[in-house]
Amino acid sequence: MFNAGETCGACYEVRCTDSPEWCKAGTAPLTVTATNLCPPNYQLPGDDGGWSTPPREHLDLTMPAFLQIAEEKAGIVPILYRRVPCMRLGGIRYTITGNKYFNMVAVTNVGGAGDVAALKVKGNKRVKWTLLQRNWGQVWQTSEDLTGESLTFRVMTGDHRKHTSWHVLPRDWQFGVTYQAPKNF
Repeated sequence: MFNAGETCGACYEVRCTDSPEWCKAGTAPLTVTATNLCPPNYQLPGDDGGWSTPPREHLDLTMPAFLQIAEEKAGIVPILYRRVPCMRLGGIRYTITGNKYFNMVAVTNVGGAGDVAALKVKGNKRVKWTLLQRNWGQVWQTSEDLTGESLTFRVMTGDHRKHTSWHVLPRDWQFGVTYQAPKNF
């Protein structure tokens, strides 16, 4: 399901099902965002504690999210889930970490499909459109020197829609600061 981090940022509608003892009756489905991977336990079979072991699909919910659909004592419950569009407030956010010789760009708050399939960056002077490489999840990397330029990012989501955030980072941008575009998908 997590697809080696490629579906990070995608949204899912989740509903507890087939467990009247543990599911909270009459509750609305919960919408969650995929943010991380639960590591597999290959020492246990998938039906005896190895809940994260492939090919079993699962969602590991935070306790506040889990308590919206099921009783705490349940621990593990059967669910129905489906991928849904992500509804986000505000624009797409970009955070660059690293240094002049190695940049990592975290892309967050992506609406629509939610997951980022490709990311390009362009400066206002010397940096031409450059395709970044996925580092992990929605963190992308390049060794291109991006300093001293106003930066524009082009995001392509998993459903192949594209959005360009023109000059979202000012010429004097700084590492570790999050910049938000005025628009989203």
